[in-house]
Amino acid sequence: MRHQIKGYRLNRSMGHRTSMRKTMIKQLFEHEKIQTTLAKAKSIQPDAEKLITLAKNVQKADEAQKLNARRQAASELGNASGEIVKKLFDDIAPRFTSRKGGYTRLLKLGPRQGDNAEMVVLELVSE
Repeated sequence: MRHQIKGYRLNRSMGHRTSMRKTMIKQLFEHEKIQTTLAKAKSIQPDAEKLITLAKNVQKADEAQKLNARRQAASELGNASGEIVKKLFDDIAPRFTSRKGGYTRLLKLGPRQGDNAEMVVLELVSE
């Protein structure tokens, strides 16, 4: 039984899983849409939405709280994510100020040719 077990293992080691998650979230924020498998998209979707909520909630805060939130996002995304954090806080988060949640959407594309894996497009919702 899987009681109180959260997340997807994706048949990878813990280090591989975390680095893949960080990379895919960075690509989502950079390109605003990525094509991946359904399981990978479902595994990164909550983390991406939490980062957008973090960036959205500090729009009207003081400078210390803004800096703290940027540092939290940078630590979540990894070291070389300065431009992505800047884009998240300056471009992406202000778009969702009137939205309470559901910043991403999954569009199913059908099975992949080689291994029949369910493919989806994970994209940021545009208003």
